[in-house]
Amino acid sequence: MPVFEYTARNVKGEIVQNKGEFATRDDVLAHLRKNRMVVVQVREAPRAFKIKFGAGIKTRDVVIFTRQFATMINAGLPLVQALDILAQQTENKLLADVTRAVVYDVESGHTLADALRKHPKAFSDLYVNMVAAGEAGGILDTILLRLAEFLEKNDAIVRKVKGAMVYPAVIFSVAGIAVSVLLIFVIPTFQSMFASAGIQLPLPTRIVIGLSNVLKHYWWALIGVAGGSVFLVNRWYKTPAGKLQIDTLLLKLPVLGDLLRKSAVSRFTRTLGTLISSGVSILDGLEITARTAGNMVIHNAVMESRASIAGGETIAGPLAKSKVFPPMVISMIAVGEQTGGLDEMLSKIADFYDEEVDAAVSTLLSLMEPVMIVVLGVIVGGMVVAMYLPIFDMVNAVQ
Repeated sequence: MPVFEYTARNVKGEIVQNKGEFATRDDVLAHLRKNRMVVVQVREAPRAFKIKFGAGIKTRDVVIFTRQFATMINAGLPLVQALDILAQQTENKLLADVTRAVVYDVESGHTLADALRKHPKAFSDLYVNMVAAGEAGGILDTILLRLAEFLEKNDAIVRKVKGAMVYPAVIFSVAGIAVSVLLIFVIPTFQSMFASAGIQLPLPTRIVIGLSNVLKHYWWALIGVAGGSVFLVNRWYKTPAGKLQIDTLLLKLPVLGDLLRKSAVSRFTRTLGTLISSGVSILDGLEITARTAGNMVIHNAVMESRASIAGGETIAGPLAKSKVFPPMVISMIAVGEQTGGLDEMLSKIADFYDEEVDAAVSTLLSLMEPVMIVVLGVIVGGMVVAMYLPIFDMVNAVQ
């Protein structure tokens, strides 16, 4: 049964605020009339909600929500009415519940930014701070449209990077399954044949048979070691030192490191440029950008830039020291600082590096295909040759 909160005036003229479970709003009004109270306000309290396993709010849901919200605000609809409409028509149930909670908080006197800040799983720090800047400047509809555009472009970059990882992951997974099937079911047949022949096996053959025996009899230990390794690496990655070392290593990888660096530069410049152009202060913008960087090396470089700005210096100096950002980016940021057009310069850098990410993804995929073919050919071909070496010896012995 839903919970309703009500404000009413009793027979003494005193304001009374309370809440209770009622089937409908009419039942609340009947309850108040029965107790000789005059209704001031009645509203349904937001229901508590939990994020279930597998459920979540996707970036695409937030983009659609933001664009529709901007359109309604621009058309002159009151804030609460626009949010109420969004809560009713949003397909994502979790986002609808969040929106109802935001409506409740706004009706209670909170600003929209403060209401959104209570739901970090749906609305990031960047989102909240831009909304706060839009409310303060009276340009909320413009800020929301800018937010939707930013989220779409940022999501496109993330999907491109993830897409580049899917193809090799699928190929190596299939290859791993194929090799496992060979070792578990095919190699033992050859092993039995060689044992009955009583011949001396070559070293490559003994190695393959040994791998087959290990996989057949100690598969549980291999799974345990693999699972334990993943757990330990993941736990180490959650520590500041571990995250810094792993992120540094990833940026140094051939081809993949170049892709990650370019996507990080694109995300950094677009985020900071969007925040500055929306009226967020440079110090707050740098702090938010550092938190959303996704890479500890980038995070540290940005925070050093923030300290530099706070000390009256420039952003470009600490970014150059990090050796993560290309010289072109550093030079363009420096020019933007000098000319007072930093936000516009950052947007130009982001547009350029969006194209660079596309090129890096294409390069990665074009290189991965022949590399994977060679690696798989060596593994599978090596196993086949190792199994046929004793057969050749047997044929020669017969001759």
